[in-house]
Amino acid sequence: MMGRDVRAFAPVHRTKDISDLVIRMKNGIGSSKYKPVDYQQLRAETEAKKLASANIQIKIMKTQHAAKITKDQMLAKQHCQVWWREHRRLTENRSKIESELKSFLDEAGLRLPFFSDMNDLEQQLLEEREQFMSSTVQPIWQLQDDLKQRISELSYHLSHQSQMQNDFDPERIIEEVEFVKEQQQALIEQLSEEQEALEKELKDCEAQALFDSEDVPWALKEVPQVVQEAECPYADLKHSLIGEYQQFTEGYLAKLQEISQQAKEMDSNCSWSDEEHWILYFIINQHPQDLPNRRAIYIDMLSKHLPHKARQELVNHENLYYAHRFAKDQRAALLESWARYRKDFVLKAIMTMAEACSAYETEIILANDRKKQQEICTELNEKVMQWRAHQEEAARLESSIAAREREREKQRERQERERERTRRVDEKEKIQKYKAEKQQAWEELQKRDLQRLEQLRKIMAQQAEKDKERVVYRQQLLEKRLLEKKESAWLEEQEEEERQRRLEALRQQVAVIAEFDPVRMMGDTKASKARLGIGVEEEFLLQRPLFELHTYSEQQVNTFIYSQGK
Repeated sequence: MMGRDVRAFAPVHRTKDISDLVIRMKNGIGSSKYKPVDYQQLRAETEAKKLASANIQIKIMKTQHAAKITKDQMLAKQHCQVWWREHRRLTENRSKIESELKSFLDEAGLRLPFFSDMNDLEQQLLEEREQFMSSTVQPIWQLQDDLKQRISELSYHLSHQSQMQNDFDPERIIEEVEFVKEQQQALIEQLSEEQEALEKELKDCEAQALFDSEDVPWALKEVPQVVQEAECPYADLKHSLIGEYQQFTEGYLAKLQEISQQAKEMDSNCSWSDEEHWILYFIINQHPQDLPNRRAIYIDMLSKHLPHKARQELVNHENLYYAHRFAKDQRAALLESWARYRKDFVLKAIMTMAEACSAYETEIILANDRKKQQEICTELNEKVMQWRAHQEEAARLESSIAAREREREKQRERQERERERTRRVDEKEKIQKYKAEKQQAWEELQKRDLQRLEQLRKIMAQQAEKDKERVVYRQQLLEKRLLEKKESAWLEEQEEEERQRRLEALRQQVAVIAEFDPVRMMGDTKASKARLGIGVEEEFLLQRPLFELHTYSEQQVNTFIYSQGK
């Protein structure tokens, strides 16, 4: 508020405003400016809005649930495809390896007695397994069948309420079953101990084999026997070659020791079991590199196989696995490079010493030409130094290539994480856009419904006015009908009285006034004579109607129908 005019915030009261307030207070609720609030309508509108908002929330939840189900189904389908591809590959590899192993054993069994002994041992193990099944498993199956038979017999006798034979002793059967259980438990414990001993022995053999494979570079640190036994007339040249070999080999061994130390540190910091490592290794290797959305698929599969592990822990161990694999590949690359270097060194050393021998022979032949000998030595030394420089350069290039490979792998992982983050941001924007569209659609629907409600209210008001007019008209019409009904009732009463008078006159006319006449009674009547045609004369008598007929004309009927239609 610094630098502003404070007088603008001061309230200013005028006489006109006070008079307006007095008028409003006098008018009270009946003021034309303020209208009473319809709280029932406001509550109804609030409830309708709450209900619409709840329905929209339910639809959003259903959409999210359907999207989750669709995602799970898509992942399950991709898992199935990966599994079938891996199953086909493993089946083909197994068939290939079994056929190769069988052909190798068939060929080697004819030449080496060791393989024939292994076949005999395999046959002996099969016979022992059959004997073990016949002595341990088959009695259990027989006991199981016997118990099922006895239970069926017992059920049959219980259902028919009959007595079984006296040889059925439940206590003896239970004791026998318990005894068999104890025997099987002891047998299972013995087999478990043997299995653990075999697994321990196999693990020791595997560890020894791995230790021997790791010690191969250390054992090959010695100078090749060919180089040591080679003849060289110059001892300093031979010592120089051996020192060069040892120095270069020490560099390789230092790198291998560094890689091994990194691998041991990674293994020491890992708290996973061997089985969990095995699951992680095989699940990641099951998914090929060209598989779309590979990382999301195998992370989902790992979360299903290892549900007790958090997603972040799976991601961290995934990075550890890739680092371990990179160290393993780097170690293999170093061993391969060292093997190439050793081979090249042996060839170069033999060639160098052969050249030295020839030079020495030349020196003996040309004893007087010492300068030539020095030039040859200098040339040989230069070749050795050049070869050393080439080897060092090759080592530096291999190291830089490995570093670039690691950097490229890290860059690929960063790009993968960036794509994942971008995908999540896009999905979030789509969800927000979907919510905004839903909100806009709801507002448009609400506005349209309010407009329609206002139209319906206007129509209902107009209809109410018309209904009032129709009620007044119907009331008048009803009064007119009642008056007409009264008049018609009075006319009907008058006609009934007139008809009764006429009937009474007819009854008096047809009353019996004749005297007793048997002859007339037994004679023909006028009707019978008329039927027989005796004394009948054709005549036309115009008879008077029994009563007067009062009805409406056609014009009166049309007028009444027209008035009813209105």
